[in-house]
Amino acid sequence: MPDVKCSVANCEYWAQGNNCNANTIMIEIDKHADVKYDAEFGAEFEDHQDRAASSQNTCCHTFEPRKSK
Repeated sequence: MPDVKCSVANCEYWAQGNNCNANTIMIEIDKHADVKYDAEFGAEFEDHQDRAASSQNTCCHTFEPRKSK
């Protein structure tokens, strides 16, 4: 698994050293930030591709708020 860095410390998958310890990481472009990938849409996204001009146009869909202890 590649080394994935993340500075969002309130994410459930954030680990010491600004590392992401999620098993799967979903990154999308910002214009799809509210898409719910766990809903069933058939083949709507099957061959869907978007392009981002820079990393500033992307967001991480893997984010999950850290559970309170």
